Amino acid sequence: MSATETKFARSDLAVEADGTFSGYASLFGKADLGHDVVLAGAFAASLRKRGAAGVKMLFQHDPNQPIGVWQEIREDGRGLFVKGRLTTEVERAREVLSLMRAGALDGLSIGYRTVRGRTDAKTGIRSLIEVDLWEISVVTFPLLPEARVEAVKSGRAALLAAIGRATEAMRVE
Repeated sequence: MSATETKFARSDLAVEADGTFSGYASLFGKADLGHDVVLAGAFAASLRKRGAAGVKMLFQHDPNQPIGVWQEIREDGRGLFVKGRLTTEVERAREVLSLMRAGALDGLSIGYRTVRGRTDAKTGIRSLIEVDLWEISVVTFPLLPEARVEAVKSGRAALLAAIGRATEAMRVE
């Protein structure tokens, strides 16, 4: 069995007051700084086998630091969508929640084993066709430069931020 690998992706993460958040742990078709691209369907077999409950939520890929549970993990047209809840009864999870709200901690990263992949000899880019997903971590430094939290929600400020984003999205240029 090969070692566990990790990948990072733009998370578009939003955190609720109770520690619930959602975002994207991986984006399809985006090359990261390690020259890997996850292809659509790469997680399907693993998700059928494990489900959300079988994928651990860790801090910085440290198996000694579980910080919550994944409630939903699914592939869609964009990538690997995740919804989870930080377990705020755990000290590290409370710290993570606080850091997320402050904007100091804003990445998601997948921990997996490659089942099938192919490397383009010309570009050196490895396409991940199938991966066995073991864990998804909240991380400080994502390998994919776009792997950042979009918004941290907390009360009135979150509502105002959401209204601002919706207004910007509706503007016609």
